[in-house]
Amino acid sequence: MHYTPTSGSWLNMVEIFFGIITRQAIRRGTFTSVKDPINAIETFIDGWNDRCEPFVWTKTADQIIPRATGGQRTSITRH
Repeated sequence: MHYTPTSGSWLNMVEIFFGIITRQAIRRGTFTSVKDPINAIETFIDGWNDRCEPFVWTKTADQIIPRATGGQRTSITRH
């Protein structure tokens, strides 16, 4: 098992991307078969890749770390 820090993982970007797909391609859609949402997702991804831009951090690490750790520089773990 591997523990990742809260709000400090590349998996957060994956979750953000899935949220974007959900909001823009799936939610409120009418699908009559399993292939319909698959096609909607593939169409969305093709369009996303055509106009792709990298995710950009809006704050520096010095701004994020104090809020994420409550002022602590390292996390305290109890085993």
